[in-house]
Amino acid sequence: MAQIGDEVKNKQVIFRDYVNGFPKESDFIITSATIRLKLPQDSNGLLLKTLYLSCDPFMRMLMKNQPSPFSYSPGSLVFGYGVAKVLESGHSDFNEGDLVWGMLKWEEYSVLEDPGKLIKIHHTDVPLSYYTGILGMPGITAYFGFHDVCSPKKGEYVFVSAASGAVGQIVGQLAKLMGCYVVGSAGSREKIELLKNTFGFDEVFNYKEEPDLNAALKRLVYLIDYIIYIIKTLMNRWTTPLMANNGR
Repeated sequence: MAQIGDEVKNKQVIFRDYVNGFPKESDFIITSATIRLKLPQDSNGLLLKTLYLSCDPFMRMLMKNQPSPFSYSPGSLVFGYGVAKVLESGHSDFNEGDLVWGMLKWEEYSVLEDPGKLIKIHHTDVPLSYYTGILGMPGITAYFGFHDVCSPKKGEYVFVSAASGAVGQIVGQLAKLMGCYVVGSAGSREKIELLKNTFGFDEVFNYKEEPDLNAALKRLVYLIDYIIYIIKTLMNRWTTPLMANNGR
């Protein structure tokens, strides 16, 4: 087992070049560099051992050739949400052995000089991988978007687009727990079955098989109290006219 001060191999995932269409394995380079497991002198950062990484849909947007401070640059490390263990700390808020989650580089070991946005994990009685899902960004987005923005009430109607995604499926289950009537849209028969039979949505439709989305929504729900746009597309054109008074 590697010790502090050792020089070790560090597996990394490099973004090869901007992506057109669906990402392929050839759009990335898996390589191995070396790293000394030691923070630079007087560093305020953290030396991290990566435990879990999450591949999320928002990362596809970062692969486009468009000006953005957050986009991936060809030849640079991929980054995304993940879970890591602190091997060495120069920051007063973190100690050796702490578990953290947040935005990480896709490599086995990382030196993070600005760890202020990392969140310390205090509850370890659940699998740590949950912090890349229901206890991480997708779960937080779903919970606060639904409860704080929508402020739902029992019996109200909720429509969720991209309902089988990481955020959408959580929103649907939160809505059902509140006693809401939940309608979702997805793009395949497998996803429709998942939403109906596993996640308990009241009604679901495949937007790719509906010639008239307006008619589909009218068939499944009278007036919508809440629209949860996971992906805001032409669905907006069809759902807005069906919004109830004071709908969100």
